[in-house]
Amino acid sequence: MAEVAPATGPSSAAPPWVSEVSWAWVGVVPFFVFALMFLILPTGLLVVGGFQDKGGHFTLRNLLDLFQPTILNSYLISIKVSAASAIGGALVGFALAYAAITGGLPRWVRPTLMTFSGVASNFAGVPLAFAFLATLGRTGLVTALLVHVFGFNIYSIGFNLLSFSGLTLTYMYFQIPLMVLIMAPAIDGLRREWREASASLGASTWEYWRYIALPVLWPPLLGATLLLFANAFGAVATAYALTGSSLNIVTIVLYAQIRGDVLHNQNLGYALALGMILITGLSNAAYIWLRGRGERWLR
Repeated sequence: MAEVAPATGPSSAAPPWVSEVSWAWVGVVPFFVFALMFLILPTGLLVVGGFQDKGGHFTLRNLLDLFQPTILNSYLISIKVSAASAIGGALVGFALAYAAITGGLPRWVRPTLMTFSGVASNFAGVPLAFAFLATLGRTGLVTALLVHVFGFNIYSIGFNLLSFSGLTLTYMYFQIPLMVLIMAPAIDGLRREWREASASLGASTWEYWRYIALPVLWPPLLGATLLLFANAFGAVATAYALTGSSLNIVTIVLYAQIRGDVLHNQNLGYALALGMILITGLSNAAYIWLRGRGERWLR
């Protein structure tokens, strides 16, 4: 008997392009939606609003107003606080990371330090300000303990938590753990063979650091410091809760322009934010470039 040909009809096979689509993109869709809604669109609003007046007309007045002495001074104070906390956090954080990873300490020190750093690097805002006020304020626990036990008052030598030094010290609480987390992979990348080879060739510890370790660690170390600078430059909740308006940093000035009753100028606030985006953007771009240079040696 002759075989009967199957009936022809609409093909049930999927189009060729369906098999070529990677469903892995579905997993990153929420990230792109989140970035679009809370990063890209707000940034675009700030850029447009910085070049508009209250009526929505194009103007350069907002950018020119950034050169007012009070605003320039707020930028300068923010840069000083951010630089001081970034440098201090980088030095202390690098020393902690190096001691925990290659310093010969007990094995439980490293996971403990990393766990604490992961928590402390995200502890900021009003809770952090309250913690420092309760600890190092004029009636704080540590302040009272030093007075009653050692008869020493830190405020008698000029320390003030509600000042430049106090805010810098507070910022370092989350800057140091962040530095530990960033530098730990870079320190892990220092190969033991490099030190053994340098020692076999007669190099001292100083020469090892001078010619091998520091050239390898310098790009990620400098890049991490720039990242700490950007991290501190954009902080507002901690500074506002701790110092209020006694320390005129740029984030507090921006808050006063957008939400204040007296200094309300929303478009000037947009211009202030635009200047902050420019500074932090340059810092982050330099960090990415330096990290790329460092990864060439640490692969």
